[in-house]
Amino acid sequence: MALFPAFADVSEASGDGASRKELDWLSNPSFRVGNLTSLSRQTEEVTALASEGSPPPRYLFNRSPLKSEPPGESATSEKLTQISRKKKKEKKKKRKHQHPKKSKRRREQSSSSGSESDTEAGKDRASRSIRDGQKEAEKPCQGSNAAAAAAGQRSIWLEDIHDLTDVFRTDNKPDPANWEYKSLYRGDIARYKRKGDSCLGINPKKQCISWEGASATKKHSHRHLERYFTKKNVGLMRMEGIAVCSNPEPPSSEPVTFIPVKDSAEAATPVTSWLNPLGIYDQSTTQWLHGQGPAEQDSKQPDSQQDRECAALKARVEEFNRRVRENPRDTQLWMAFVDFQDEVMRSPGIYALGEGEQEKHRKSLKLLLEKKLAVLERAIESNPGSVELKLAKLQLCSEFWEPSALAKEWQKLLFLHPNNTSLWQRYLSFCQSQFGTFSVSKLHSLYGKCLSTLSAVKDGSMLSHPVLPGTEEAMFGLFLQQCHFLRQAGHSEKVISLFQAMVDFTFFKPDSVKELPTKVQVEFFEPFWDSGEPRVGEKGARGWRAWMHQQERGGWVLVTPDEDDEEPEEEDQEIKDKTLPRWQIWLAAERSRDQRHWRPWRPDKTKKQTEEDCEDPERQVLFDDIGQSLIRLSSPGLQFQLIEAFLQFLGVPSGFLPPASCLYLAMDESSIFENELYDEKPLTYFNPSFSGISCVGYMEQLGCPRWTKGHNREGEEFVRNVFHLVLPLFSGKQKSQLCLSWLRYEIAKVIWCLHTKKKRLKSQGKNCKKLAKNLLKEPENRNNFCLWKQYAHLEWLLGNTEDARKVFDTALSMAGSSELKDRELCELSLLYAELEMELSPDLRGATTGRAVHILTRLTESSPYGAYTGQVSSTQILKARKAYEHALQDCLGQGCASSPAPAEALDCLGSLVRCFMLFQYLTVGIDAAVQIYGQVFSKLKGSALLEGPGSEDSTSSQSLTSVLEAVTMMHTSLLRFHMNVCVYPLAPLRETLSDALKLYPGNQVLWRAYVQIQNKSHSANKTRRFFDTVTRSAKHLEPWLFAIEAEKLRKRLVESVQRVGGREVHATIPETGLTHRIRALFENAIRSDKGNQCPLLWRMYLNFLVSLGNKERSKGVFYKALQSCPWAKVLYMDAMEYFPDELQEILDVMTEKELRVRLPLEELELLLED
Repeated sequence: MALFPAFADVSEASGDGASRKELDWLSNPSFRVGNLTSLSRQTEEVTALASEGSPPPRYLFNRSPLKSEPPGESATSEKLTQISRKKKKEKKKKRKHQHPKKSKRRREQSSSSGSESDTEAGKDRASRSIRDGQKEAEKPCQGSNAAAAAAGQRSIWLEDIHDLTDVFRTDNKPDPANWEYKSLYRGDIARYKRKGDSCLGINPKKQCISWEGASATKKHSHRHLERYFTKKNVGLMRMEGIAVCSNPEPPSSEPVTFIPVKDSAEAATPVTSWLNPLGIYDQSTTQWLHGQGPAEQDSKQPDSQQDRECAALKARVEEFNRRVRENPRDTQLWMAFVDFQDEVMRSPGIYALGEGEQEKHRKSLKLLLEKKLAVLERAIESNPGSVELKLAKLQLCSEFWEPSALAKEWQKLLFLHPNNTSLWQRYLSFCQSQFGTFSVSKLHSLYGKCLSTLSAVKDGSMLSHPVLPGTEEAMFGLFLQQCHFLRQAGHSEKVISLFQAMVDFTFFKPDSVKELPTKVQVEFFEPFWDSGEPRVGEKGARGWRAWMHQQERGGWVLVTPDEDDEEPEEEDQEIKDKTLPRWQIWLAAERSRDQRHWRPWRPDKTKKQTEEDCEDPERQVLFDDIGQSLIRLSSPGLQFQLIEAFLQFLGVPSGFLPPASCLYLAMDESSIFENELYDEKPLTYFNPSFSGISCVGYMEQLGCPRWTKGHNREGEEFVRNVFHLVLPLFSGKQKSQLCLSWLRYEIAKVIWCLHTKKKRLKSQGKNCKKLAKNLLKEPENRNNFCLWKQYAHLEWLLGNTEDARKVFDTALSMAGSSELKDRELCELSLLYAELEMELSPDLRGATTGRAVHILTRLTESSPYGAYTGQVSSTQILKARKAYEHALQDCLGQGCASSPAPAEALDCLGSLVRCFMLFQYLTVGIDAAVQIYGQVFSKLKGSALLEGPGSEDSTSSQSLTSVLEAVTMMHTSLLRFHMNVCVYPLAPLRETLSDALKLYPGNQVLWRAYVQIQNKSHSANKTRRFFDTVTRSAKHLEPWLFAIEAEKLRKRLVESVQRVGGREVHATIPETGLTHRIRALFENAIRSDKGNQCPLLWRMYLNFLVSLGNKERSKGVFYKALQSCPWAKVLYMDAMEYFPDELQEILDVMTEKELRVRLPLEELELLLED
């Protein structure tokens, strides 16, 4: 055997004797591998026994297995064996008497996984080798060479074996420890890492292995990557970034291959002294050796960006504190200080208590609210009479106060300030959105209390509080808000009765009660209301004044009307198909009754009817339901607005918009997104301008096109009676406006027949032309160019082009030589020219010549003549000069004087539009754009300086409205030009963007912007623009149209992905449109105006249902009820989306006292018939 096994082959391979002699020293014939193994084993036993504290036994090592052992040595080995046996028994006894905790700990350690440290495994191997050595010592030691050879063959060096078949061996000796423990000794098992709970060779479907004990591998906690919207990352996104200082040195134009390092020679060399003889210390070290500190300017380290911001913020806080201390009565300063707290909490933690607190304070909403509340309380202490500060406190406390406590605070505040109309408006909106305490009757009586209290303040009956400016206008706004509330709750009969009573109370008041207080006037009005006298809209209505005069003379003489005059209208069958689901039958029947029964029921005395004959008692309106809500309107403008609002409730396009305080509360249908007519004819489209507000009797599902199709026969007679009664009450422009509204209402029904029911077109057109001729026959309307314009437009819509031209020519010939100073004449000529342009898209055709002829003759002093041929260049040049001079005169008068003259403003808008169209026809689109730019730059500054003013509908147009009309004309002209020619989209997009920043509430401009942006492949610019407008504007229209734009884009993507109208193939990524739309809805709902807008909630619910998420849609529905519990359309939408909840939804409607015209019990009876 070689002494060094690695060189065994070298020594054996040596062939010659000389080399073999040189390598004989590597050969050791007395060395055996078995001796080395036993020697190592015995050494470990000695070490283990020594560690236990017992004296180490003496082992006789078999160093030379080739020689036999002497007998003495054999006896000695037997004695050692006996001693080891005794030691082993004592050791077992000690183990039994050890503490159970230690045994338990050892048992846990023995059953642990194989991933422990190597030191513990080494100890186990040492103890196991001692045990094996003791077992071998029990056997008699034989000194034969065979035994020694067998011991030597027990461990074999791999390098000594040429045939690898002998490397592995089989151990047939049993191990008793396997009987005692559940598994093999872990020291005999190779360490491994188990991945998974399976095992190779088994059938995973039928077999499995249950691994007992601890896992072989440690469970590594996998840290999931967090997205940007998580709580932690949102906080990081809110942090302001570190400012990067720019390099003061100008960058070199040459490419730099390395970063230059300043030379040490450039730095100031230290001066040698007795403390710094070698000149190796810098300035700060030299100063320290002298016992001096650095200069004051040098001691300050350069602050970081965060420190500078914190210092600036602290300075602003100190400035605010100083200012409010010096001016404690300045409420605007206090409100600015409250708003400043948002900026403080967003900034680096100036209020942080220590390290790690900054992020916590920034995210704490409660801390922010408490700080704002503390500032407001200080402000209220200094200004106890400020309503604005108290309102801000209540709005702030609504975040964490209970509704009951909040309502008590509201009542206390109203008790102190009953004359504040804005306070009443906020309180009514608060009570209207509290689902827990809401009911229709309670809120209706609250509206009556509000109006009666303000009426007492206005009359002077409440001496403790004076009348504030604008009280009458605010009272009228609250009255309209109450009417919209009742209409949306389904109580349309009460709405009509309120308007009937207000018209009688305002226009037909007897002279004897005009000077009395409002409360006394209402008491005098009650007998008239209960007398059964025909009211406004009913046949034979004469008014309160005529009834009072007749009562003083002895009463009316009843004349029985002819029974043949009225034929009862056959009611349509409510349930047409009984096989439909019950919820569909209920919805159809409920909507049918809403359309037919919106007028209050009154007993017909000619038919000997009494109040008991009414099948539905809710259709009767008593005086107690309306008495408290009657107010006195003394302003002529408000009186005319009352009639316009009444007509708007009836579905007549009067052009009236509710006040801003209740505009978004009244929006409940999606007609603001309809632009079919605008796409067809951008210049002459008919805009009924309902602004998303439905009329009485209209509760269709969301998305249905809004057409003015009119009411049933009784409803149409009601509308005609209203017009006949109120037209004699006005004169001049107001009467002309009412006639125009009536004619536009009939034209709107003609347009509905053109697009839907062409069978009724002939009869409807005939009735409309008859009305137009009757209106024009009246002496005061013969020169009314507005009516002539609508009549000619009607003939054009019906297809009678030649008749329409005759009407236009007749009206223009009646004008005489007013030239460009008459606004109505300019509007008439403009519509005539636009209709001729849209008749033929070719700009070089005969129709274009007709349009140029119309606009040219408008500038001439001679009477108008019919079209005979092309206009000469001389006439066109003269007309252009006339337009330029007239425009300069109007701009000079409108912008130089303040306020601008009414005549100049009336004519300016129409004149600019006519001039733009004239330039477009004669020169081109660029010339029209130039005119718009000139007027826009001239009027923009004046309009911004003017500011929003409260002007009634009869007053002259302001500069803002003129500029808005000119902008709409410019966008319409660009759209028309793009339809007939190739023209870039950028000018139109820029014009709309600039205009919408000035007029964020213009729905027509928003519709145009959304449509053109939908054609763009990139939505980034659109989204950035919407984000900019929604942040700055207070209107809700930007949110609504931003949602509509994303929905159109989503519809476009799905139309590309959808094959055959069935399944969607995700070939194009959706790019998160669904999540973006949902985020837009959530942000819009968080705003004050969006939270109580029924239209916004209806759109949100419809969108979620379209996604198929029923549970989330239900959650949004119940959330909508918390904000808009009065909107009946929300409940009806929910019945359509969740048919299984029909009974539950009806129970909630009944509990909240919403109008349910068809109870389920009646429905069951109707289905049984």
